[in-house]
Amino acid sequence: MNAGKSKLSLGWREWVSLPDLGIDRIKAKVDTGARTSALHAFEVTPFVEDGKDRVKFLMHPTQNDDDHVVTCIADVIDTRTVKDSGGHAEDRYVIETRLSLGGHEWPIEATLTARDDMLFRMLIGRTAIKSRAIVDPARSYLVGKAKP
Repeated sequence: MNAGKSKLSLGWREWVSLPDLGIDRIKAKVDTGARTSALHAFEVTPFVEDGKDRVKFLMHPTQNDDDHVVTCIADVIDTRTVKDSGGHAEDRYVIETRLSLGGHEWPIEATLTARDDMLFRMLIGRTAIKSRAIVDPARSYLVGKAKP
C-alpha cells in the first residue's frame, strides 16, 4: 500500500478467497503470532512441469465438510521446516498464491499442511498482512460475512 492510504482493518477471523487455487471462500484465522500463513492440504503430490517444481494437493475448504473437495495446483517456491504452536517441527512445501480479502488482492506465501483437526482450514500469518492491515483481536469478519 502507498503511504497515505489507510490500512485494511481485519478481525481475528475473516472470509477470504484464493483465486489462483479455485477457492471461492474459506474461513481463515488471522494469527499475528504465526510468521507464515498455512493452508490445509492432503494427498500432496510434488511434480515437475516445464522445468518448474509444482505441487498438486486436495483440500476441504469448508470446516466440518469433508464431502466438498477442491483440487489445487501451485508452483513450489520453497520447502521449510516449520514449528507448530506445540513446538513440533514439520517439513512443508511453500507456495505463492493470491489472497483476496475485502476487495483487496495481493500475493502471499503459504505452507501446506494437514489441518483436519484444526478449527480453521487457513491461517493467515503476519508476513501476509504486514504493511497492509491491522488486526482487532476483539472483532470478527470486519471485511464482510461469507456469501452463501
